[in-house]
Amino acid sequence: MGTIGTWERCSSRLRFTIDVPSSTEFHLQLARKGYRSLIYSGDHDLIIPYVGTLEWIQSLNFRIVDEWRPWLLKNQVAGYTRTYSDPRYFNLMTFATVKGGGHTAPEYKPPECFAMFQRWITGKQL
Repeated sequence: MGTIGTWERCSSRLRFTIDVPSSTEFHLQLARKGYRSLIYSGDHDLIIPYVGTLEWIQSLNFRIVDEWRPWLLKNQVAGYTRTYSDPRYFNLMTFATVKGGGHTAPEYKPPECFAMFQRWITGKQL
């Protein structure tokens, strides 16, 4: 298989052989196995706006267990978050926006994204 070499953003040299029209079934399979998930979007992402991600999450029919609220870094709003659960499998899905983040949010907001991931991976509330 091999590697590409030097990373290039959105390289036209990459030739994909498989197109996945929807990731919904993959997420539902992982939920059935009890895996938690963190879904995040930069709120300045013009390629995949966060409202589209919210619509996709609604299609999963998970229930809201923690309503919209800001999440903070250094006493400043770093974004907003909501938590979902599938009552059949009790997994939790955390959705978060990253304030000022673009399509590749960690590129635009590294400290915020690191804090978000660190809190999520250790089971702490954003």
